[in-house]
Amino acid sequence: MNGTTKKKRLIPLQKFNGISPYIWAFLSILPFYFIFQSSSTIEIVVGIILTILFFITFRYGFIVKGWRVFLLTCILIGISFTTTYLFNYFYFSFYIAYFIGNIKERISFMTLYIIHLVSTAGALNASFFLHEDLLLQQLPFVLISCISVILLPFSVYNRKERGQLQEKLEDANKRISELVKIEERQRIARDLHDTLGQKLSMIGLKSDLARKIIYKDPEKARTEMVEIQQTARTALNEVRKIVSQMRGIRLPEEMRHVKQILSAAEITLVSDDDFTIDNVPLLTENILSMCLKEAVTNVVRHSGATTCHISINQSLTEVEMMIKDNGIGLTKDTYRKGNGLSGMKERLEFVNGTLDIYSEAGTTLVIKVPNGVKKV
Repeated sequence: MNGTTKKKRLIPLQKFNGISPYIWAFLSILPFYFIFQSSSTIEIVVGIILTILFFITFRYGFIVKGWRVFLLTCILIGISFTTTYLFNYFYFSFYIAYFIGNIKERISFMTLYIIHLVSTAGALNASFFLHEDLLLQQLPFVLISCISVILLPFSVYNRKERGQLQEKLEDANKRISELVKIEERQRIARDLHDTLGQKLSMIGLKSDLARKIIYKDPEKARTEMVEIQQTARTALNEVRKIVSQMRGIRLPEEMRHVKQILSAAEITLVSDDDFTIDNVPLLTENILSMCLKEAVTNVVRHSGATTCHISINQSLTEVEMMIKDNGIGLTKDTYRKGNGLSGMKERLEFVNGTLDIYSEAGTTLVIKVPNGVKKV
């Protein structure tokens, strides 16, 4: 458990991509250039020790928690102030800004952010009086550093916060999916128990009775066997009915599931109360139910929406179903990845249906199917 926790805390150091690794590598080598500009051997030795101590402390800072974070951050700020004062090297502020951005607690984040801003400003003022010429030569980089010290912590902090919210959303989606599966299993178990339990018990009792009286009263045994046969056929028909309901769910029933899923995801549903359609083949209604389920699943998992509108209208020739959310919209990359959209189109082709997608102020899916399926 501890190993997993440590691994998660070290992840921020492993997410650099693009040109970021080269920038951080350059900033790691750069302090030695400034240190060796010093004429004193003692200053060079002190500079090297401070640099090594800074990187060790920086790395260790991602592992500790609590008051140790404050202590290590203060050590980092002290080393940065000292290197700025002695060698005019103030680029350690990049590392400290990044480190502060990775602090989860908002109060700790703001406290250390303000301390870092004040110390950086003080170090630059001191460096300006001691190394005015060198500082003016690096003025563009100084300005970039100041902007980074101000903005980088908030950028990193907000990115981590979004990542944590995304993880929570994914966990919630998994729990919703599991709850739906459990509910479906329980429903099937209830149906099997209620429909088959009594009839199978009756078949067992009548079979025992027929076996006992087959020689004493053959006519009554024959009557019992006929009743067993009828009961078995009734049970078989009920099993087929249950299987049929499992394979295809009607729209009103699917709408009840959709309400539960959206409610669990804290997404407001705006819809009509009646989702009953007339004179539509069972296959067509089953496909509409599957498309509705897939569309709502996408809204919960990918849209980030707070509201979902669902409507269904039936005319003389076709049924139109619309699912609209106020989320982030559907990009081309998202469409290429699928999210079930290609599967929905393939299902609708079986019943000569169409799927239109609009991505304006969210995502809108318009599904149209004819009332009757044309035979090919």
